[in-house]
Amino acid sequence: MRQRKVMITMLSAVLSVSLLAGCGAQPEAKDNEAGAAAGKGEQVAKIGYIGFISGSGAAYGEAQKQGLELAKTELNEINKGNLKIELLIEDSAGKKESAINAANKLINQDKVVGIIGPTLSGEMFAVGPVATEAETPILGISNTAEGINDIGEYVFRNSLPESVAIPAAMDAAVKKYGIKKAAFIYSKNDDFSVSGFKTMKATAEKVGLQNLGEETFSNGDVDFAAQLTKIKATNPDALFVSALYKEGSLVVKKAREIGLNVPIIGGNGFNNPQVLEIAGKTAEGLVVATPFSTDKKDDNVQKFVKNYEAKYGKKPDQFAAQAYDGLYIIAQSLLKTKKAADRHALRDELAKLKDFNGVSGKLSFDEKRNPIGVPVVVTIKDGKFVPFE
Repeated sequence: MRQRKVMITMLSAVLSVSLLAGCGAQPEAKDNEAGAAAGKGEQVAKIGYIGFISGSGAAYGEAQKQGLELAKTELNEINKGNLKIELLIEDSAGKKESAINAANKLINQDKVVGIIGPTLSGEMFAVGPVATEAETPILGISNTAEGINDIGEYVFRNSLPESVAIPAAMDAAVKKYGIKKAAFIYSKNDDFSVSGFKTMKATAEKVGLQNLGEETFSNGDVDFAAQLTKIKATNPDALFVSALYKEGSLVVKKAREIGLNVPIIGGNGFNNPQVLEIAGKTAEGLVVATPFSTDKKDDNVQKFVKNYEAKYGKKPDQFAAQAYDGLYIIAQSLLKTKKAADRHALRDELAKLKDFNGVSGKLSFDEKRNPIGVPVVVTIKDGKFVPFE
């Protein structure tokens, strides 16, 4: 009898271990697998966005956020049953420290498969190393400064660098207006603006323009009279401005107010409708280069413009378009990997991107994950951006 009880006890213990192995005692999923559906059906991809949504440059982040939300709605309908995108939004307010905190939260707490943003190049120089260290793909959708992709192999961007866009605008303006000598003004405490100025200066030297002088200011400044008065005294044929839209628009406005009536060529920071609001009629004639134009005769572009305007009551700008394309690029890559939460698979697939037909043009990544594309030169005429001819 005693022997029978011992055997029953041993059998019960073995059965208990077997039951645990068969249900609740399975190994936990790895971090980069969390978020995918259990082996079949619709998979869920958690994608983070870090944007300049509040503060002096909020128009950039708001446009990006709207472009992303429109793309998410469309993609979740198109890929229903296969891939569902969850968009986790973080506001950096244009501050590097806030962007770093947002990246750490998205990577370590929210377990996103990838990150879109941050908005400013300076923020990307701060956040890019964090994402690279965590082996998390990060896609810049408005970062145009030189050196962005040198941060690491997990850093991508679909925004044409200033080294491509600025020379296109300058070449067009020089040819049309016969520019021989020029002056420069730029924000000295913003990585994006400094990089843009360096490209402007190098391009001017390359095409043989005489440099009449370089003036600076800081983000947050509102009075540019002293710098522009100095520039006016040099009698330039043109003024080159590298700045974010708020300060840049005020520079343009003040230049016209003091009678500096020469062609003004700007960098990527001017590609926002807020320029029209702040500078008003003084923005007429401003020349910039952009990968996106609402007037482009392309079915995809016009469909995007129509849908965006229906949803938000205004036309999209370059920042909205590149954000929209950015989410489509990531979704396309995730569908190809069939691993909606595998960061490494996403990184490797992104690196293969070739001939993506987006609303901001056809796009491929080169060996350094920089975009290969062609900018469009535009000018402001009658209160709107139109092709520069």
